[in-house]
Amino acid sequence: MAPDLRGKAAIAGVAESDLGEVGPGRYAIDLAAQAAARALDDAGLAKNDVDGLFTAIAGRGMAPLDVGEYLGIRPRYSDGTMVGGSAFVSFLHHAALAIASGACEVALLVYGSTPRADSGRARLGMGPPELPSYEAAFRPRQPITGYALATSRHMHQYGTTREQLAEVAVAARKWAQLNPVAFERGPLTVEDVLNSRVISSPLSKLDCCLVTDGGGAVVVTTPERARAARKPPVYLLGAGEAHWHRTISEMPDLTVTAATESSARAYAMAGLGPSDVDVVQVYDAFTVNTVLFLEDLGFCAKGEGGAFVSGGRIAPGGELPVNTSGGGLSYCHPGMFGIFTIIEAVRQLRGECGERQRDGAEVALAHGNGGQLSSQVTALLGTEATL
Repeated sequence: MAPDLRGKAAIAGVAESDLGEVGPGRYAIDLAAQAAARALDDAGLAKNDVDGLFTAIAGRGMAPLDVGEYLGIRPRYSDGTMVGGSAFVSFLHHAALAIASGACEVALLVYGSTPRADSGRARLGMGPPELPSYEAAFRPRQPITGYALATSRHMHQYGTTREQLAEVAVAARKWAQLNPVAFERGPLTVEDVLNSRVISSPLSKLDCCLVTDGGGAVVVTTPERARAARKPPVYLLGAGEAHWHRTISEMPDLTVTAATESSARAYAMAGLGPSDVDVVQVYDAFTVNTVLFLEDLGFCAKGEGGAFVSGGRIAPGGELPVNTSGGGLSYCHPGMFGIFTIIEAVRQLRGECGERQRDGAEVALAHGNGGQLSSQVTALLGTEATL
């Protein structure tokens, strides 16, 4: 049986680094450091308070060592588990386990990445290919080819339409227009999405996430320290993890993800269900992600995701606020988006989101996705009133 972590750890600080296009003179570790400093300031804590370090940065095989050295932190507990974009929601779970067991007291979750700046650098440090690759003979354009396969299957099996997928992108853009730091804030219509260049059929350019620079950080600590911090604490109510495959060709069912299991574990720990959630933050690397995850997280039945996202239901003013920051489709996407689902969820529960704020938000869901619909991690967060 999983340990009961409900209310045993709390988030005291969150922050992003500079986002978007940061220029050729800055690197992933610089943005991680900037986000860390801002998050610690948000919590009213100092670097020397940190005794737990949780980080993963693409291309850095020993990211905890690199980041610890760069920040001058000597943690007594470290975690660098790399499961792709879900890693930071996983780290939230792991940090709560570490805090509840006494392995650390103040955990710093920190990320940075500069894919946009890297694209303009003279020489890129590309890692070796992952071998053996049994899909290489088919010349996929990964990761989008895998997501396009899942999209095609969902369309074939359930009648999901490109127009319905486009509504996901349009809703994300409407949220981004309310977020002053979102990368894309211009007008966007369903027709714009449908008419954009096809990247991997049936997904077009505007079905795909942004490529931006950016970093984020989250400070997790004991409930007692969080209550004494600068901002109102946000508590971890439940968390769950699951993964069934690595490569898309080994996914048991292209229309069902392991989020069915991760969310069930998170809901059980929290003693809550989908109807208790006020605001949802999911990893939307592609428009199909939002459709699949809303189904697998229990907000609608399998196959009904396309209809569920239609008619503005997940947009501002809709029934269920989803990806209120603008998500990976319009806010930012530096390569591993999971930490930003936590940051926005916390801000919603603190009431800090200005025009995009969900009134009376008490429970938020943050969901991370890694690989090609591979690693799935769900976290439920709540205000003091939910304990």
